[in-house]
Amino acid sequence: MIAPTVSIIIPVYNEEQALPLLFSRLYPALDKLGVSYEIIFINDGSRDRSAALLREQFQARPDVTRVILFSGNFGQHMAIMAGFEHSRGRRIVTLDADLQNPPEEIGNLLAAMDGGHDYVGSIRTQRQDSAFRRRASRSMNWLRERITRIRMTDQGCMLRAYDRKIVDAITSSHEVNTFIPALAYTYAANPTEIEVAHEERAAGESKYSLYALIRLNFDLVTGFSIMPLQVFSLIGMFVAVTSVVVYVGVIIERWIVADTMQEGLMALWDRDILQFFLTGLVLFGLGLLGEYIGRIYQQVRSRPRYLVQAILEKKDESVRMKAEISS
Repeated sequence: MIAPTVSIIIPVYNEEQALPLLFSRLYPALDKLGVSYEIIFINDGSRDRSAALLREQFQARPDVTRVILFSGNFGQHMAIMAGFEHSRGRRIVTLDADLQNPPEEIGNLLAAMDGGHDYVGSIRTQRQDSAFRRRASRSMNWLRERITRIRMTDQGCMLRAYDRKIVDAITSSHEVNTFIPALAYTYAANPTEIEVAHEERAAGESKYSLYALIRLNFDLVTGFSIMPLQVFSLIGMFVAVTSVVVYVGVIIERWIVADTMQEGLMALWDRDILQFFLTGLVLFGLGLLGEYIGRIYQQVRSRPRYLVQAILEKKDESVRMKAEISS
């Protein structure tokens, strides 16, 4: 098949209420661009009627619509990775199904790529999220920029555009846990960001809980930097040296006051608070080390990142359904 100019990748998870409105806005917006395109929907194990609606939309527009049906829920980033691996376009755009990122903004991302950029991020203006989510996002952005060399103003915005060579580099990485926008930033030669509109969810509720956001940032930090381990090592050295100095000082002070070495040594048993602090520090370090070891454990198992139940696509004037397993 002739490769389209643009591939639009949209993960879908329990978006039954939002999909009809998405269809009504997405296809007209792309038709107006005057370029060849394909839309790849990835159903990430939805428990509602999302898969049925995607099948109906494929039957309505089989010329530009492809649907990948996962056999279970593997997460948004694995859905995007599947879209990357099955896309054919020279440029790839990722988009949320909840319409918080208006599909009408796709043309602006492509225009930025026309200016020579191989990766275009987006910055949401007048965000419609809650105050808590906005503050949490700013805090995580601040932390990421100081731990890694990755500079993304708005890491939580799905609306992004990638050149073909960037997507090929991402899919060849074979990382089990990764943060795709950050990985693309490290591969890009000329990245940029543009401002885009932001809307309230068309229907439903956010799939990212506080725990999911924390896990996402663990993947981001541990996947792109060893600075946490280095910082913890420095803290451990500082605490160890400080503890020795303090303990020696206490022994000498008690020795002078009590005129006996035994009294000075007995002072060590009065430092329960310091002991609790050191124990907590050690436990924190073990948890941090375990996070890195856990990533190694997941990687060496070499299990499939996701399982595809079926693919709906038009090929050689016929519709096929193909079951396969991602490598």
